[in-house]
Amino acid sequence: QVQLVESGGGLVQAGGSLRLSCAASGSISSINYMGWYRQAPGKQRELVAQITRGGSTNYEDSVKGRFTISRDGTKNTVYLQMNSLKPEDTAVYYCNARLLPFGGMMNNYWGQGTQVTVSS
Repeated sequence: QVQLVESGGGLVQAGGSLRLSCAASGSISSINYMGWYRQAPGKQRELVAQITRGGSTNYEDSVKGRFTISRDGTKNTVYLQMNSLKPEDTAVYYCNARLLPFGGMMNNYWGQGTQVTVSS
């Protein structure tokens, strides 16, 4: 059974930093990409950043230059370094991975979410 477990959320003042981590565990054959989404109250879930197996990255415009996504392929872990945080970054952040489990089919998996709150 595949699981994505996130950590690193919390409360921070505007201008501060947080680092999110997400580890994929279970019987995993390969991971195509991993990424982070966020959902603020009353808003749709949106892609924040994504990184492919080859290391290509993609960022939502509002976080470019402030957030950095990286991954450790040996640990099936993805990180999101968030700097210069703004109150509008406040949301529940969800880890996402498109992966192939052994004996299964390629599919999208989600973490349980971690709250990030940025105070002004």
